[in-house]
Amino acid sequence: MGSTAYYTGCEYADYQPHFLDSCSLCGRSLSNNSDIFMYRGNTPFCSQECRQEQIEMDEASEKRWKISSSKRSNKSRQTSDSTKESDTNKAVRTGTVAVS
Repeated sequence: MGSTAYYTGCEYADYQPHFLDSCSLCGRSLSNNSDIFMYRGNTPFCSQECRQEQIEMDEASEKRWKISSSKRSNKSRQTSDSTKESDTNKAVRTGTVAVS
């Protein structure tokens, strides 16, 4: 009788949710008897609609990234081209200089 036990109020204090517990987009619970729609390996969705919405959001963000990346590369290309042009437009005098 020397040991005392007490109730903390939560039996699952150290519970870590499993990645298949809920839909990654809407958060709806994924029950044991329902289909789970996966995307990119380990991302679960409750329906084809939720998965498709995530696919479209990812495609849109990749498209924005590619556009901004190409704008940056075009800008750096234009800067290097203008530097080359300014170098070719410089006047250079050649000849012999006599100093007495």
